Amino acid sequence: MKGKIKRIVYAVVTFVFAGTLLGGMIPVYADSGITLSPMNTRVVLTPGETYEGSFIVANPARNDEPYTFGTSVVPFFVNDNYEVTFGTTEKYSQIVDWTTVVEQSGTLEPNESTKIHYVINVPEDAPAGGQYVAINVGSINNSDQKEGINLKITYGVAYIIYAEIAGSTDRSGEIVEIDMPSFLLDGNIKASAAIKNTGNVHDLATYTMQVYPLFSGEEIYTNEEEPERMVILPGRTYLKDTIWEETPSMGIFNVVYTVEFEGTTAQVKKLVIKCPIWLLFIIIFAIIALIMYFFVRSKNRKNNKKRTQSAKAE
Repeated sequence: MKGKIKRIVYAVVTFVFAGTLLGGMIPVYADSGITLSPMNTRVVLTPGETYEGSFIVANPARNDEPYTFGTSVVPFFVNDNYEVTFGTTEKYSQIVDWTTVVEQSGTLEPNESTKIHYVINVPEDAPAGGQYVAINVGSINNSDQKEGINLKITYGVAYIIYAEIAGSTDRSGEIVEIDMPSFLLDGNIKASAAIKNTGNVHDLATYTMQVYPLFSGEEIYTNEEEPERMVILPGRTYLKDTIWEETPSMGIFNVVYTVEFEGTTAQVKKLVIKCPIWLLFIIIFAIIALIMYFFVRSKNRKNNKKRTQSAKAE
């Protein structure tokens, strides 16, 4: 009975967690419950190889109760809308059958951590290209009830493995769209790019934004030293926004947006005007007032001219 409950818990954990998506390769921590470090890894594996890896599971000091956790290995990929999917096996998820977690469960006291080890046994006939798997870690509180043990899931996170099987890999892709608006009433300056990975293995796309004042070549914002990066999975198209979070409330800027993927570079340069709506109304009102002024002035001139001509005729 207990084993059945565990299987149900692990299945629920699969869909409860909200771990890192596909972004930068850095640790990301949950607001509560168990934390993982790192949250993901990228490895190159050789057919016939046995790979051993690990990550750390911790019960943060802010929690005042022990945490019992369980693990499960599930397929990881994204659908056509680039939404994360778990439990869907396809050609890029065969690695699930090759992956085994050594420490499948455990209990952590507050401020205690442990290392989770996993083993990937790559078969000799493993296909070249990308393989993707998630190791889910669910935080579970066990509390005694009259009915028996109540398993309460408090959080779920996942450790993502981006594996590349060595061999005849195809690294190819295209930047199918890149754009940036020229006029903004509110919000921040934002550029977007859609990248399609046409190969059979994942790779990083790089997004860079540079902002200059209208009459100066001195940058007022750039992320060149730490550009945004995104893992693009094979056979998928990903649309990403790059935002200048500290865009002033008004101004005119020269903006350069550059995207790179698989040796292809696309760039858009635009003069971007940021004009708040209240200022736009003032400008429109001023233009209308100016037009009315010249209209009335022209009409008065014509009337004065007619009066002058009439007076001379008399």
